[in-house]
Amino acid sequence: MNSLLRLATLAGAGAAATALLAAPAHATAQRHSPHRAPVFVQNDDPAGNTIFAYDRTSTGRLVPAGHYATGGRGGVLTGSVVDHTASQGALAYDKHSRVLYAVNAGSDTITTFARHRDTLVRRQILSSGGEFPVSVAVHGNLVYVLNARAGGSIQGYVQLAGHLVRIPSWHRALGLDPQQTPEFTSTPGQVAFTPDGRRLLVTTKNGANTIDVFRVGWGGPSAQPTVNSLPGAVPFAVAFDRSGHLAVAEVGPNAVVTYTINADGTLTALASSPTGQAATCWIVATDDKLYLSNAGSGTLSGYAVGDGGGLTSLGTTATDAGTVDAAASSDGRFLYVQAGRAGLVDAFRIEPDGSLEAVGSVTVPAGAGAEGIVAL
Repeated sequence: MNSLLRLATLAGAGAAATALLAAPAHATAQRHSPHRAPVFVQNDDPAGNTIFAYDRTSTGRLVPAGHYATGGRGGVLTGSVVDHTASQGALAYDKHSRVLYAVNAGSDTITTFARHRDTLVRRQILSSGGEFPVSVAVHGNLVYVLNARAGGSIQGYVQLAGHLVRIPSWHRALGLDPQQTPEFTSTPGQVAFTPDGRRLLVTTKNGANTIDVFRVGWGGPSAQPTVNSLPGAVPFAVAFDRSGHLAVAEVGPNAVVTYTINADGTLTALASSPTGQAATCWIVATDDKLYLSNAGSGTLSGYAVGDGGGLTSLGTTATDAGTVDAAASSDGRFLYVQAGRAGLVDAFRIEPDGSLEAVGSVTVPAGAGAEGIVAL
């Protein structure tokens, strides 16, 4: 902890860590009993970004439990329709500190909330260190934000006693072409830690068709990443299964691919399977199962991952139109999927064989095109 305090002091960011603390007037909560594990959804509204809280019942259905203004604005990438930030991880949760992180793409800021059961208390609004933040990754006391515009960048932070401190020297430009079109397919898609927290991955989608791997530690990210070129793959989003295999949603071939990350940051492909669907962009892992969102088809594709990273299809499940970001409950029993066309969240029960059973849906106010969902 002493080293963290010295780092924050050297960065000159101590005062910023206490800025813009929450005021009760910014939160509206509703109480429901009995309380069960919540689901949080971001609506990415350009008029004012809001987090909606839902209680999860024993059957997996969602019950509204409150809404909380982030104090920032949502944003829309040019060319997007059902996926305004064209990203995964716009909402992230740190279970150890009980802090929820939200990006405000239209304000170039991020917001932190303290979580108390299904209630949120806004703590901070901080600069994202770049333009149009779209994704957040958390590991221990380290937090990184991915900015999509101006060629893309990552910005690192340290969390101290539940408050976030931006470290200016932990900024890395990605060097993508900011003029490349269409914007929503050419901007980076996700920043994610490896399970051990030693590496940070960035997907560049069609901007460069790469997965960039940074070494990361208390000295910040490596000056340059290991660049894994995947021509034509359009790598969008990533997840890790229980064995630590990297699984990637690749939009170019509309496929899921599993990889091993080598010591030097290079990737070795293990298995690949086409979904047979359109716009396979998002991916979520729970235990040894993967579920991919196919925005163009309005479906989910399920897979079981074997010990060696092999893939076995679990079938295809229909959703409402515009299937985008998704999250699995921490107990692995339920899957919650944002349907961006009308701003819905579809709820599914995960059966023992990995198949999905629909259990209902809710409408997120002003949530059409939104991305960012966390299930506890």
